Amino acid sequence: MIGKKIRIERIINRKTGKCVIAPMDHGISGGPIPGLINMSKTIDSVASGGANAVLMHKGMVLNGHRGYGKDIGLILHLSASTDLSIDPYHKVQVTSVEKALQLGADAVSVHINIGSEKEPEMLKTTGRIAEECDKWGMPLLAMMYPRGPKIDNEHDPEVVKLAARVGAELGADIVKTNYTGDPDTFKDVVDGCPVPVIIAGGPKIETDKQLLEMVYDAIEVGGAGVAIGRNVFQSKDPAKTTKALVEIVHNRMSPDEALEIIEN
Repeated sequence: MIGKKIRIERIINRKTGKCVIAPMDHGISGGPIPGLINMSKTIDSVASGGANAVLMHKGMVLNGHRGYGKDIGLILHLSASTDLSIDPYHKVQVTSVEKALQLGADAVSVHINIGSEKEPEMLKTTGRIAEECDKWGMPLLAMMYPRGPKIDNEHDPEVVKLAARVGAELGADIVKTNYTGDPDTFKDVVDGCPVPVIIAGGPKIETDKQLLEMVYDAIEVGGAGVAIGRNVFQSKDPAKTTKALVEIVHNRMSPDEALEIIEN
């Protein structure tokens, strides 16, 4: 499994064991939203801010490749659905682990909505992809979200704990899931999952301070990092926002100190 170890060190800081990932896969669900029009410019901003990796679909790899500036890890997203679908919660596989290798990816990611009507199909797909990742030495990040008819609250600690654990049970190397809104309950999520757990950014957060406090609280109780998209690439200065997140995740900077990076 040396291939996995080598690739994981390209997306997770080997000194801190944590990561800052900038997901940019939103275009396939919502179209060319603000912040994802000029992919090269946006990627350059988060790279200069110190992000460990970006996450995107296969067609954006060529559009986003800069060929200059600071290097940054690449996670290829294998799952997709659009907002216009009859069932947007049903994520289907749209590319392969082998394609990710061809494109030079350092990891792949899949999206599973626990509690959706198509959950069984997504679980089956993820199990198969996990085995392919083991075969090729490719790290797997599983986006595990509690979403569907049986889910009243996507941030309920009990459903978040279950979602995170399912990702690990299926063979994911890293799990991304919702923050529960409280450090004590999120610690239960981390403790119940035997692989690193990173938090999603979710919808646009009202203030930078709220974003930074959420990240700080998650890291303090054992979170392994963040995967934050809109709250980074739609911010006033993505490079500064990324830098603030990096300082909290890797250097335990306080939210107030990190806020100064954004505001100055």
